[in-house]
Amino acid sequence: MGGWMRQLQTVASLVGAVLAWELAVRIFKTPEYILPAPSKVLYDLFRNYAAVLPASYYTMQPMVLGFLVAVVLGVLLALLVVYSHLFERIFYPLLVVLQIIPKIAIAPLFIIWVGFGLPSKVLLVFLLSFFPIVVNSIVAFKSIESDVYDLAKSYRASRLKIFWRVELPSALPSLFAGFKVAAALSATAAVVAEFVASDNGLGYLLLNYNGNLNTSMTFAVILVLSLLGLILYGVVELIERWAIPWHVSQRRDDFTVGKSGV
Repeated sequence: MGGWMRQLQTVASLVGAVLAWELAVRIFKTPEYILPAPSKVLYDLFRNYAAVLPASYYTMQPMVLGFLVAVVLGVLLALLVVYSHLFERIFYPLLVVLQIIPKIAIAPLFIIWVGFGLPSKVLLVFLLSFFPIVVNSIVAFKSIESDVYDLAKSYRASRLKIFWRVELPSALPSLFAGFKVAAALSATAAVVAEFVASDNGLGYLLLNYNGNLNTSMTFAVILVLSLLGLILYGVVELIERWAIPWHVSQRRDDFTVGKSGV
């Protein structure tokens, strides 16, 4: 019951904010090119869906592919750092330096190296998304208590069995935390890639509408981008609930009810 109430409160607050926005625009008669009303944004979005829908699909491709590559390579890289001190000393500082470099500044280089197509956009999404996955994965695997290892070894469990039965389940909550951060970043990365070089996609539409002072459609494209990011985030969260239903983060409703009943 507590979960439904929280969701209802979230929806109510969003609806209230949109209504306040609508009323403020109408009361103060704000020019549309400065701040359009939400009703105008939705109207223009549905009127131009024929342009927005294929652009959304175009943007979703590098967004999802780059995120999936970041998940796979990010976790593998974290495992190498955790289980190889030599790899940690040599490559972890390079990862930090790579993260510090502003990606939008080197994005034109990706165009030179791999061209204007999908690979350059996937590469940029990957670079923006994989660092939180790597960091969270390293912390996850390094934070497992030694007592758990000792217990597994006392049962003469093999190294592979310890990984699958002890290390991976213990690390999953932190892994999913990194996945969700990366999912939220992937939409931004896909748009940045389209800003640099693209003749299609939501990033291209955003630049086009903004350049023509079509503020309502600019807001509409931002809304669609936000929805794409939320969808990917929601998918990751659903997988998390399926994968670790035993974790305290997935039992917060019972915990809240228990506290209120004390």
